[in-house]
Amino acid sequence: MSLTRQEIDTQPQCWDYALKQLPEYAQALPAKGERVAVIGCGTSLFMAQAYAHLREDAGHGPTDAFPASAARLHRPYDRILALTRSGTTTEILTALEAAPTSTRVTTITAVPRSPAAHAADDVIILDHADEQSVVQTRYPTTQLVLLLAHLGHGVDQALTDVATALSAPLDPPLLAAEQITFLGDGWHAGLAHEAALKVREAAAHWTESYPVMEYRHGPIAVAGPGRAVWSLSPLPADLTAQIEATGAHLRRPVLDPLAELVLAQRLAVRLAETAGRDPDRPAHLTRSVVLP
Repeated sequence: MSLTRQEIDTQPQCWDYALKQLPEYAQALPAKGERVAVIGCGTSLFMAQAYAHLREDAGHGPTDAFPASAARLHRPYDRILALTRSGTTTEILTALEAAPTSTRVTTITAVPRSPAAHAADDVIILDHADEQSVVQTRYPTTQLVLLLAHLGHGVDQALTDVATALSAPLDPPLLAAEQITFLGDGWHAGLAHEAALKVREAAAHWTESYPVMEYRHGPIAVAGPGRAVWSLSPLPADLTAQIEATGAHLRRPVLDPLAELVLAQRLAVRLAETAGRDPDRPAHLTRSVVLP
């Protein structure tokens, strides 16, 4: 069994432990009413997008998510929340160096003595969820569970459904699809982007991802027999009919969106193994992007 699959399987325990840590870390997380910028790269960016969308929806205050390489931190934010597993990503460190000294910085990382941790006023360490594999699975979902719980968003359904996500048979049409498009509405859009990234990273498989209502504005053109659409959010009836008319296989959400993401992680590993690729060490990827 690959390291990635082993790490996928430990997500329930990682989530539980992070929830137990929440009281310890609550003061370091954005307070209600703060103006917040969340920065990340790759997987961390998609977790930032999901959190930012949900934080605003929950009425906790204006929240912007930026790629660290394009962060507009000169705006009047009360707090910058930096998401970085390794704490060494060049774009994160560059953004934090350029941030106003008057803006409080919280870094969430898996590495206690990393440069991004040293650059922060407050640090949250999730080292129990760190991974040996290059592809992130349990770390970002553990981070997001902590953030969702801090917002008061219920995670009980995710904790219940993740057991099914780890044991349910994978859908044969998804395993056979030459192309998969992931869809998500609202904060689920970040999860859809992450699901697509997991399959691309691990298996070098053709995936795309879009907000639900953007899908018919062009991307639906690639749908067809032998391809698949996987939505992490409920779909309007008319869009469902349009997708089915293309002949593409459609998977509607059955589980909590976080659990659906875990199922997509499993799909990524299976597709990688079927293609003869190493899901732990995908070609051209490293644990952290450190630029000269």
